[in-house]
Amino acid sequence: MDSQWTGDEINVDATIVYQTIHGFGGAFTDSAGINIKSLSPNAQLNLLKSYFADDGIKYNIGRVPIGGTDFSTHKYTYADDRGIPDLNNFELATEDADYKIPLIKTAMGLVSDKLNLIGTAWSAPPWMKTNNDYSGIGFLKSTFMDAWAEYHLKFLDAYRAQNMTFWALTTGNEPLNGIFPVNRFNSMGWTPMSHREWIGDHMGPRLKASEHNNTLLFAIDDQRIVLPWWMKMLMSDKECAKYVDGVAVHWYLDFIVPVKVLNEIHKDFSDKIIINTEASQGDKPWDFVKVQLGSWARAENYANNIIDDLNHWVQGWVEWNLALDMRGGPTWVSNFIDSPIIVDKTKDEFYKQPMFYAIGHFSKFISRGSTRIKLTQTSVIKSVGFRRPDGAIVIVLYNRRNKPVNISIRDPERAVIGLILQKQSINTLIYW
Repeated sequence: MDSQWTGDEINVDATIVYQTIHGFGGAFTDSAGINIKSLSPNAQLNLLKSYFADDGIKYNIGRVPIGGTDFSTHKYTYADDRGIPDLNNFELATEDADYKIPLIKTAMGLVSDKLNLIGTAWSAPPWMKTNNDYSGIGFLKSTFMDAWAEYHLKFLDAYRAQNMTFWALTTGNEPLNGIFPVNRFNSMGWTPMSHREWIGDHMGPRLKASEHNNTLLFAIDDQRIVLPWWMKMLMSDKECAKYVDGVAVHWYLDFIVPVKVLNEIHKDFSDKIIINTEASQGDKPWDFVKVQLGSWARAENYANNIIDDLNHWVQGWVEWNLALDMRGGPTWVSNFIDSPIIVDKTKDEFYKQPMFYAIGHFSKFISRGSTRIKLTQTSVIKSVGFRRPDGAIVIVLYNRRNKPVNISIRDPERAVIGLILQKQSINTLIYW
């Protein structure tokens, strides 16, 4: 490198290390399955390779809904008819057989790493809930706490019969939406007190006593706005605290909640995993165009968010639907949004959005087991750095400015690396 090179300096100190990465991925929703299966067999395989194969962006996490979500064609659970005391009516849906299980199995065959599955329920069967509905203001009836834990174990049993084991479960998708139902999709509320009672007295002990005792349990699975207080309330109960392996967060209200709340979680509970389990764009009321083909702004939004998360102890980042149609669905509540891959079944084509490539800067190059290292930050360039298990240093750089920027990356093991980052660009540097 020319000693005369000048630019904003980023200093690398690989002797100071932080969290270890578990991976990146997306969700096997019914809608994703419907769209992927609408393609010809070769196109289906190419789409899944784009995400999961080594010559794709190497996703290695898959979020799997336990029952229906807003990205299903109708509302359902696996026990819609009352079946107490032993949930003998529990049964996977046709959507599992048609849209989830086959695609998960294909993805499992494509990854060079293990595909870590995360299971999440959106709602209990209506008869277990205070409002007898799939959505709206509703909570689990206290008499069904054990049955709701059993429901989760039956799900794990049913998928194990398909040779799939789950790395983790969450304690339920977005419980805030069952308290303040801004969106009328499948949801169930928890209060912090009922939440910790269910984890500590029912779900946690049942899970650890089962043959699925290696499956982790992530709490919250909602917006950062409930942090750190909700996590502190859970962990203040000794029984609950024994069973919580981590906290799952969503990105939708990140613009009003500072990322530093994640530092507080790590400071108080340093042995707990922090993972982003859902992100999507086009979800806001002011997003009049839900699917924006070719939107670079949305790619930048993701790059910005992922770097912020990774610099604040997040150990995995999971997007939402793997694929949606040209409208951003299907969704039974018309909750249309964008996706990194959009399918046009009339042309037997799929489109990889800029969002797809933005995520790929992280998912493809920051392999599982990579450890974050210290970088000095500049006021112009956002960056995050890792040492991979193979010894490589990976640095992802995002130039937010509307003009090219010169930078100097100074690594005492490598001297100076000079780069010109193009305007509004995402760049990944790898060196040994």
